[in-house]
Amino acid sequence: MDDDIRIRAAWLYHVGGLSQGEVGQRLGLSRFKVLRLLSDAKAAGEVIVTLDHRSVGTLALAEALRVRFGLRDALIAPDDGTDASASRQAVGMVAARWFSRVAATGPMTVGVGWGRTLSAMADALTGLNNPDLRVVSLMGAMVRTGPEGPIDVCARIAAVAGGQALFLPAPFLADTVEDAAVLMRQRLVREALEAARGARHMIVSVGEGGRDALLTSSGVLNDADLAALERAGVVADTTGKFLRADGTLAPVDLNDRTPAIGLDDLKRAEVTLLAAGVAKAAAARAVLRAGFVDRIVADETLARILMEDGT
Repeated sequence: MDDDIRIRAAWLYHVGGLSQGEVGQRLGLSRFKVLRLLSDAKAAGEVIVTLDHRSVGTLALAEALRVRFGLRDALIAPDDGTDASASRQAVGMVAARWFSRVAATGPMTVGVGWGRTLSAMADALTGLNNPDLRVVSLMGAMVRTGPEGPIDVCARIAAVAGGQALFLPAPFLADTVEDAAVLMRQRLVREALEAARGARHMIVSVGEGGRDALLTSSGVLNDADLAALERAGVVADTTGKFLRADGTLAPVDLNDRTPAIGLDDLKRAEVTLLAAGVAKAAAARAVLRAGFVDRIVADETLARILMEDGT
């Protein structure tokens, strides 16, 4: 019976195109039970999602991008750039293939961010079995739950591997700098941040840092916050930090209101940036200029834009 339910859940989600919530409604299960069934199906090899990204063109583009921004590595997913959702899925598949190799090497702590592209990577993970993998959230939680949230991304990656998930027990954004300081002094928050800072690998995504960003649509930023970001010339956000086009921290108190790791913490780890969609061009370039990214996984169209001059 369990095998039948697992297979039915996997078929409805991957072939039928239903969301996790819709699969749960169809089968009379909670969304978290559906998540576990989907993870089990991937771990059992019953669901295999592949994307062949190795072609002469993308390999040459990846090497050019690596050299251009002084990176350790670059991986490019072939994509025509016409559909942002498809771009995220393509990047997620390539990132999942890379991560499956890295995370299978033994005991390891990996810090992860949040966002739709990281969620796509979690969706594409399969065949990873490492009970000694610890996946740590690099920032606090969103008010609204969703597959792209820090807790969900962290939990899903750990579930596929059969490892452990560790969350930062704080909101993504505090009301004031003083409130954030109080949160950062809490024992459980300190312990979670200490674990995150000890991560060997960190995987982050990038937002536009403005009115079109996922942070805004998620209800995290209000009008006053958005106005401050616009005045400061913010073009990117990642792991709760807001950057200007040159990659420097913007002079906004939001950077001190997010209980999260800092840029110096990112520079001490091996950081992989996931970026998908042409709308992320300016934001991705700013994050690359910040100097903490070691590897980028991007779609082909975005990679070509990043190779061009401009902001």
